[in-house]
This record gives sequence, C-alpha cells and structure tokens, in this order.
Amino acid sequence: MTDEDILLGIALTVVLATGSQILANKLRVPALIILLPVGFTAGALTDIIHPGRLIGPDFSALVSLSVAVILYDAGLGLNLRKLTGRTRGTVTRLLVIGILVTFFAVGGIGPALFDIPLRGAAMIGMILVVSGPTVVGPLLEYVRPTDKLRRILIWEGTLTDPIGGILGAVTFHAVATSHRIDIGRGYQIGQFLISMGVGLAGGAVGTAILWLTLHKLRLGETLGTLAQLATVILVSAICDIVRDDTGLIAAIVTGLAIANLPGMDMPARRPFLETLVQMIIGLLFISISSAVTPASVVPVLVPSLILIAVLVLLIRPLIAFAASRGSDLTVGEWGFIGWMAPRGIVAASTASAFSATLVAKGLPGASKILPITFLVIVGTVLLYALTAAPVARKLGVVRPARTRPLLVGGAPWVIGLGKALKAAGLDVLMWAGLDEERERITTAGIALAHGEMLATATNPRARLEGVSAVFLLTDDDDFNALASVVIKDNVQGPVYRVGPPRDSHGVVAPYTGGDILFGRALVRHRLAARYEQGARFHVQPGSRPIPSDYDILFVVRADGRLAPVTGAQTIAPQPGDTAVLMGSV
Repeated sequence: MTDEDILLGIALTVVLATGSQILANKLRVPALIILLPVGFTAGALTDIIHPGRLIGPDFSALVSLSVAVILYDAGLGLNLRKLTGRTRGTVTRLLVIGILVTFFAVGGIGPALFDIPLRGAAMIGMILVVSGPTVVGPLLEYVRPTDKLRRILIWEGTLTDPIGGILGAVTFHAVATSHRIDIGRGYQIGQFLISMGVGLAGGAVGTAILWLTLHKLRLGETLGTLAQLATVILVSAICDIVRDDTGLIAAIVTGLAIANLPGMDMPARRPFLETLVQMIIGLLFISISSAVTPASVVPVLVPSLILIAVLVLLIRPLIAFAASRGSDLTVGEWGFIGWMAPRGIVAASTASAFSATLVAKGLPGASKILPITFLVIVGTVLLYALTAAPVARKLGVVRPARTRPLLVGGAPWVIGLGKALKAAGLDVLMWAGLDEERERITTAGIALAHGEMLATATNPRARLEGVSAVFLLTDDDDFNALASVVIKDNVQGPVYRVGPPRDSHGVVAPYTGGDILFGRALVRHRLAARYEQGARFHVQPGSRPIPSDYDILFVVRADGRLAPVTGAQTIAPQPGDTAVLMGSV
C-alpha cells in the first residue's frame, strides 16, 4: 500500500468507528449493532481498511495489547466488597459451568453443523465461551436491571474474557501441534495453570508499579493515566512474550487489585481512559469485521443461525439454571441471566488471531472460524439488544423508573420536605450526622440511610447504588457545595444542593457551580425561616391550579420521576403529575 492509502485507511477507520458509536448513541442501541455491519460493509467495498493490508501481520499483537487496556479498565470497575456470599458463588458457577458446557456443546455439534474436524469445532467452542463487559455493560445500561443482576452479569462478563482468552490459547496450541486434541495425562491442564501463573505474576508486578507511581509519587490525573497505560501495555506485552495471551490475565488482575487496594482512591469515572477504551473498541470492531468477506460468510450462514439458536435457547438457559441452584435468585432473575450472553471483542480478537495461523498450518475448516464467530457476535448482540428490555420487564427485574431520592440534612424543614416527597409516592431516604436529627427522621417515619452510605457516595472509587437522585440540604453551605462536586460522578442520577444566602461568606459555596434547588428566591435560610414561621409543604394533583401564594418545588411525574425546580429551569405540572409545594406563612 502507498503512504496515501495508509493515511486514508487510518482516517476512514477512525471516522467509521466514531461515527458508528455516535449513531448508536442517538438511536439508543448498543454500538456493536452499528460497528459490525459498518465494518463488514466497508471491508466489502474497499480493502484500504483491511488490517492485513493496513497494518500487516503485526495486527494480532496490536489487538492483544488493545484488549488488555480494555480489560484493565473493566477490572477497575470491579468492587470486591460487592462480590460476597451467594453472589460470589453464583458468579463462580456461571464461569465454570458456562465455560465447560459451551465448550463441549459447541465442540460436539460443530463437526456436523459446519463440516469441519473436531479440532476446528473445539477451537470455535473455546472462542465462544467468552462474553465481555464491552457488550454486556452497554446492554445493561439500556435495560436497567436490578443492581444484583447487574453485578452478577458484569462480573461474569469481565472475568470470563481473560479466562476464555487463556483457554483459547491453550486449545489453539493443542489443535495446531497435533492431529487430535491432546488433553490426556493432564498436559493441557498443566499448560493452563502455567499460563495462569504467568498472568498472575504479571498482575502482581503491574500492581506494584502502579502502587508506587499513583500512591507514593502522587501523580495527577494526566500523568497518572499515562502511567496506567504504560504499565498495562508493558506488563501485558512481557507476559505475552513469555506465554501467549497471558497479558489479558495480567491486565485484569492489575485493574482489579488497583481498584480494591486501600488508599488508592481510584475515581469511579475516568474520562480520558473511558474515551480511549471507547475508541479502541470502535477501531477493533471496524478492523476485525472488515476482514470478514461476504464469500466466507455465505457458506456458514445457515449453520451459524442454527448454532446461535442452540446457544441462546438451550445452552445459556441451561447454564443459568444450573448456576442458580443454591442461590437466592428468583425465577425472574435466573431467567434474565439465561437471556443475556452476547459475544464481544475478545471472541472477535481471538478468532482473528488464531484463524489466520490455523489456516496457514493447513487445518481443515480453519477459514470458517472467523466468519462463524462474526455471525455469532452479530446474531447474539442483535437478538439480545432487541429483546433484553421487554424480557426484563416481563420477568419483573427492571429497576423502576421511579426516583429514589436521598435527602442529606436533618433540619426540621428538611424532614418536612422528606415527608411531603414520601406522601407524593416516592421511596425517600434521609441521612443526617447528629443523633437527635437521625432520631427525628426515624420518628417522622422516613427510612434512614445506613451510616456508610454518604461515605460511599463521597468515595471517589465507588458508585452509590439504590439511589437515583441526591439533594444536599444541610446547614453547612460549604459542605453542600463540596459534596455536590465530589459525588456527582458516583451517583446514577442528578445531584442538587440548596442555595446559599446571597451574602454568604463561605469559602466554597458562593463560587461553586452546580444545580441549585428552587432558584435564588428560596435559598436555605429563607426556607428554614418560612418553615419556622408556619409555612408547610403540600402535595396536590398536577391538574389543580397552583395557589398564587404557594411556591412549586418539585413535580413527581406520572411514572414516578422526580423533577425539581432549579435556578436554571421551572417545572409545570401536567395532568397525572403530583406537585410538591411550599405554602405561605
């Protein structure tokens, strides 16, 4: 290829990857639904984005390092404190049972479906055991299942990727170096354990380096992110040099350790790293799918559809049922787990890396591995994307749209507001620091948040679960301002604070942005003064006119979503809504 072709190919790949993700966001669908057909179509129309021509034989090494960065980022999102008891057992059973059943089932029916030898079917079976957070995560964000289901599926998808990658490498060597799958006498099991050992050792080294650079040297956000990228790439590359695909284990172990080590304080959101991961995912899927030609897809299309049906309708429900035995999962929960097993980037990358080598070694049917994997990825992602939400609603495992607010503060007017919101039909939580305030909250019949909830919300590496809006209403304006900045990225919903007095001399509050509740006319001290003088909060249907001497504070929509009046917007209640007002003195 000429320099002009290379420049055009790189530019086109980046544009297609970015444009596909923007389009998917606007259509509110997982990005893979757009990325895969766009890459496939672009590869059919032009060969300048084909990775074999654009990058050459080194593409598989680049894919391995890119996937390592993706898995490191996924590992940073895993909180070991939430993987306890029966949840941990469920995840473990999903991993073990899922890998074994998928491998043997696909390996068993593969020869008959695709007219390939057992070795080729075994390779496909091991490739398809993986799922992946890059696919499961966006689907769960769209479906919004309960927190327990989300934890189980994210842990399963994140952990199965590196384990599946290692097992894929072991299976690859088993089928590439002999005329049969040699697992007799424990040889391949020993190879797997050696690979795990190398990956764990690499993870320990990566953790030590990042502990030194992030904890001891106290690097800022920019240099700290660069240090993480450099460490993950270095450790993963060295591990892959020692043993194939062990870099994936090293990457996820490093991320998992860094996220859970005391004192590391990794933020729950990492904007630069998240942006980089999104770009890597787009580039990989466009590149890999462009390598699949229409001529290779047509012969395996019908058998692949049969395989997808077996995976979705038989194998995954069986795995979910077996894994749910002895757990506290309801029928609806295990049913949804049985309807969520899309394949993603690790399946695509391992198929791309292994199939080319097996074709070169002359393995019969090796040329079918990549198109089969491509079709399974497209089929499972498309099927689950279109059906997961209605299935979750049917099974009753969707997190309700109704807002669950957390009110922080224990002044009498705050408790009165909490009672009004509860009367409007919301499940209100409150938190206060003083014992007498907490006692007044309990006496008012409002649920009291557990002691560590606010600490969790202010922890930069934690996400506050079970709360969809936070209202900071304490008498300390500086606390409200600082907390609104600290926890805004840790809550799956908006964070608001009550306005400080106009003449406030606080250190932070007068100069901090953010959403101010009720506008400048109803700042904290005026709300407290009006309440002390006899003004009370009232709840009325949205169809009734608002009295002229009442101030509208909130509107609870018909579906339970809470819309507050802020300094930037006013809210008009509609028929079917509920309005929360503050009356006159």
